[in-house]
Amino acid sequence: MRSDMIKKGFERTPHRSLLKACGVTDSDMDKPFIGVANSYIDIIPGHVHLQEFGRIVKENIRAAGGVPFEFNTIGVDDGIIMGHDGMRYSLPSRELIADSIETVVQAHHLDALICIPNCDKIVPGMIMGALRCDVPTVFVSGGPMEAGKLSDGTSIDLVTAFEAVGQFKRGQITEIRLKEIEDKACPTCGSCSGMFTANSMNCLMEVLGIALPGNGTILATAAGRRDLVRQAADRVVALAMAGGPTMRQLVDFDAIDNAFILDMAMGGSTNTVLHTLAIAREAGIQYPLSRLNDLAQKVAYLAKVSPALSTVHIEDIGRAGGIPAILHEVHKRNPDVLHLDKPTVSGQSLREIVSEASVKDSTIIRLADNPISPTGGLRVVFGNLAPEGGIVKIGAVIPEMRRFSGPAKIFESMDSAAEGILAGEVQAGDVVVIRYEGPKGGPGMPEMLT
Repeated sequence: MRSDMIKKGFERTPHRSLLKACGVTDSDMDKPFIGVANSYIDIIPGHVHLQEFGRIVKENIRAAGGVPFEFNTIGVDDGIIMGHDGMRYSLPSRELIADSIETVVQAHHLDALICIPNCDKIVPGMIMGALRCDVPTVFVSGGPMEAGKLSDGTSIDLVTAFEAVGQFKRGQITEIRLKEIEDKACPTCGSCSGMFTANSMNCLMEVLGIALPGNGTILATAAGRRDLVRQAADRVVALAMAGGPTMRQLVDFDAIDNAFILDMAMGGSTNTVLHTLAIAREAGIQYPLSRLNDLAQKVAYLAKVSPALSTVHIEDIGRAGGIPAILHEVHKRNPDVLHLDKPTVSGQSLREIVSEASVKDSTIIRLADNPISPTGGLRVVFGNLAPEGGIVKIGAVIPEMRRFSGPAKIFESMDSAAEGILAGEVQAGDVVVIRYEGPKGGPGMPEMLT
């Protein structure tokens, strides 16, 4: 075992002494040492419940014959830091998280790793760090938030709250309605209930083979989420004892293909492209951005989720059959596009998981012969504004918007753009261009959601 480096031989007498001060026993020295990377933090709703998940994981690792060592990463909430200079810290936090995973696992020669992320840059940061370590690893996220409900029965989520700011400013809703949206848009713990970055990445992990089926769609508040956490803990011990598969044995070119195929079928967050390409680089994979357009021509758009469709949320996708059901219809429509013989941490191949799935509500997950669109929900555009490529969630763009001609209102920052919009400087028929908000210019590539 890798961990023999810190626990075997007479030379490691002082090391064992220190381990015993942490509660490790003589009998534990022959068991796999497993890192439990927890992203619990009180200020992110997707993470406030993860202390409980860490406890469940550690109990089950011990019961299955491993020795757990829990440690924490930092995290920032992209919603709370949106619209001010705090957003400059979001993308850099991904690198800090990757570094912290690598540091703890490699410094202590841990045999395996289980990661408990959920939101924003924390998921890709943990994946990137785990790829550097290349030990057997299982991911289990904190799960999605329930959708909110207004008193009139309307389903809402975080985007509703962002949109309500503009509606209130324009006099379209009352202060009472604004307050009700604020109180009800995020009703439970969990990652925000639409197809935003967190849920997109948590769904993609199922297809990458590094998380169990249901990881992306079982609600944070559901008993089934706790069961999934227990199963993940059992699986990481089994993988540690078997010596694999390791992260890089799972995450290869075909797995990245599969992830983007799901992205196309669900119209995932454009941020998934940013993060999945970074994940590919950590795995040593050269993955051309232009390939996404090739996949888009082969994969139909089958499931439209908020913010592309305000009435459908992640819990609805889970109820309709989840990620395996979407992949089942993708394969049915084009049997040659998915790489189904890829192994997963579940012990089953992706083919076995997909073959057992079915769509339970075809109004939520469209059947292969009745897609929302015959082509995928994401598109890469190239041109003089973006010579190296730009990402469009084409599934959320109505056809009449796809060709535009009109005046550009140019702003030098997001703050000045927001001020200009609220002051009435932008009129119907204008296009807004915000410059200098990239990784260097921002700095930190802050998102422009506000």
